[in-house]
Amino acid sequence: MSRTGAGFSDVYVELSRSKAIVMEDGKIEKILGGTDSGAGLRAISGGKTSYAYTNVLRKDAFLDAAGRLATAAGEREEKTLDLTKKTPLTDFRVRVLPDDVPLDRKLLLLTMADKAARGVSSHVKQVSILYRDLIQKVQIASSDGLLAEDERLQSVFTITVIAEKDGVVQTGYESAGGFAGFELFDSVSTEELAVKAAQKAVMMLSARRAPAGRMPVVISSEAGGTMIHEAVGHSLEADLALEGLSVYTGKVGQKIAADIVTVLDDSTIPGKRGSFRFDDEGTFSRRNVLVKDGVLASYMYDRLSAIKAGTESTGNGRRQSYRFRPIPRMTNTLIAPGKTPAAEVLKSTGKGLFVKKMGGGQVNTLTGDFVFDVQEGYLIENGEAGEPVRGATLAGNGPQVLMQIDIVGSDLGFSIGTCGKDAQGVPVSDAQPTIRVPEFVVGGASEK
Repeated sequence: MSRTGAGFSDVYVELSRSKAIVMEDGKIEKILGGTDSGAGLRAISGGKTSYAYTNVLRKDAFLDAAGRLATAAGEREEKTLDLTKKTPLTDFRVRVLPDDVPLDRKLLLLTMADKAARGVSSHVKQVSILYRDLIQKVQIASSDGLLAEDERLQSVFTITVIAEKDGVVQTGYESAGGFAGFELFDSVSTEELAVKAAQKAVMMLSARRAPAGRMPVVISSEAGGTMIHEAVGHSLEADLALEGLSVYTGKVGQKIAADIVTVLDDSTIPGKRGSFRFDDEGTFSRRNVLVKDGVLASYMYDRLSAIKAGTESTGNGRRQSYRFRPIPRMTNTLIAPGKTPAAEVLKSTGKGLFVKKMGGGQVNTLTGDFVFDVQEGYLIENGEAGEPVRGATLAGNGPQVLMQIDIVGSDLGFSIGTCGKDAQGVPVSDAQPTIRVPEFVVGGASEK
């Protein structure tokens, strides 16, 4: 039943259950677990949103929240709705529920990873590990007669290793996770992740300072999609584009990238961290083509931005929980693979910088300017990855870099994260093939 006269209204009901284990320096520091439940009620009228939520799942609490929402929306009307339950187009199979796995088995993942990391070198000084699983059940009903239900399961493992030698400190980081149960660890070895993180940190202790200047840069698929997420993805979220806060505002149908560049946002990929059956407004998950052969094809819309633009939602309405209203967000965002073998991308580059792993970054969505840290980088010497370097940064402009990409590899590598926007965090994946930018501004860090 709807109790507002708004143009559109919906109810989002959520029940979530999570567990987290934190290990620091071989000791279990925290074992956290709990449940949370509640509902968010929204009304859209005249392009404006009114929102209320409650963590009490009772009829009187719902009616109270609906009354407050009706007052905020400025209208009150009751009508009976015939809700039609939507059947998901995408199905994701989870084989092992984390709740069915004994705590001792989860603890063993962390213990073995800690031991593996410390076994790499005596220079390993600190190891921090996080295991987390989350089951989230949601139900969405809207004034246009929609009823959708989804159950999402996330499993995540991260490890950070700090190495030190002669006053020089370096960090290695690895992670794994996605829309998966405990079966994730059938294909992911936490000990191998630990060794990779430790080896990276130790290797960078002896790496020299990265040279600064303009040079060719090859970014490996192993680097994940940090660049595409930050430098391009946020700028294609429709709320920013419609408000004139994106460098791509008003450019649909225009060429914004090299002909060999296609950018996708796809929430239907099995097992990926940004995947779901329905978004948080009940819209089917889908594969959205954002950039097609260099031409901007679409923004990412939620219902509100779609209403304002006179189009339909692309299934990108997401929220952190029932306490937040949905906004346009990325899911699994990637540059589509090309035709060139990955090894050939590096081999065809005589010298420059090879980025094997990206760190964090910042972007100004209005201008497209960005800066990223390079966590693991090597000088390119005669078409091969040579001497490791540390302290490198990549600075550039999203539209300019997209136009300059001259080779796109045939491989594809994913990274995972939690994307923050408007004080909300949602799970995402990013991906790219091995790519080459013939001229990038590389910054070198000063020695400490």
